[in-house]
Amino acid sequence: MKISIISFSTKGFALAERLASKLNEGVMQAQAYRCTDGMLSGWTKEHFATADALVFVGATGIAVRAVAPYLENKTNDPAVLVIDETAKFVIPLLSGHIGGANRLANHAAEVLGAVPVITTATDCNNVFAVDTWASENNIKIINPKQIKKVSASLLKGGIIRFKSFFPIKGCLPSGLVMSENECDVILSINKGVTDSLADKALCLVPPVLSLGIGCKKGISAEVIETVFTNLLAKEGLCREAVYSVCSIDIKAKEQGILAFCEAHGLLFQTFSAAELAAVSGNFALSKFVLETTGVDNVCERSAVLGSGGKLIIKKYTENGVAMALAIAPYTVKFGEEV
Repeated sequence: MKISIISFSTKGFALAERLASKLNEGVMQAQAYRCTDGMLSGWTKEHFATADALVFVGATGIAVRAVAPYLENKTNDPAVLVIDETAKFVIPLLSGHIGGANRLANHAAEVLGAVPVITTATDCNNVFAVDTWASENNIKIINPKQIKKVSASLLKGGIIRFKSFFPIKGCLPSGLVMSENECDVILSINKGVTDSLADKALCLVPPVLSLGIGCKKGISAEVIETVFTNLLAKEGLCREAVYSVCSIDIKAKEQGILAFCEAHGLLFQTFSAAELAAVSGNFALSKFVLETTGVDNVCERSAVLGSGGKLIIKKYTENGVAMALAIAPYTVKFGEEV
């Protein structure tokens, strides 16, 4: 998590630096800034677009006015927090659940000895927050407008029917029951399913697919994007389910693949010919690929190796690009299993 912290006084900057130091002891990346005249608007615009969280050490009103021009929606906006310069209170203002502001507020309060001021209804009433759970598990929310419906039902003591195409581990939170038919929340990677239920249920997509790519040298990101879109449409799969891209190591600096991965925020992994050749399975064989790369198949083998799972979509070729999809072992986790 990339965190940008801005302060407005000498005392506030000392607190910002202390917080950044504490956060950097873990997996977070925090940077403290001292605001100078005329800096706030430009700083906020830049970091609102590039950081996972913005922390304002100062007055709540300053933070509200600073971020107001850049607000989009709860699935895209970064977490926004305010901390008074005496470190009495930590207040999450924006993206408490999906953006992780509530979690960050609790953590910051703990390291600073402050009081976290959490105002989201599910947290205040100790009710399961489906968007927080999804965010913690890197599960994508297709139709966030349905979150309100689910949360409102749980807050009223209602029952939410949960349907999953993946196995479950742990106890379901209070208010959730498993369902094989009608549902209020569904976890699936099938686009036909999520599209058909988008107006009725909260649709969630887990990160389970690894995309294997082989391509001619110099293929553009635009061509790769087109082939990817066509493959997903042909197979009826959600693009949100793809979490990584894999290929052979001679493609490690292929600009088209790199740009494609950057555009989608996807992890890019490469493997040697020997590593790919060692993958067991029934793969499409190509004499040309073998002569060119040293292994008979790149896209299928790399997808399987990267996922640690099994091939579900075999080699698909178009415009000098070969793609395949493999699915990683995946279990839906609740409670202490998360």
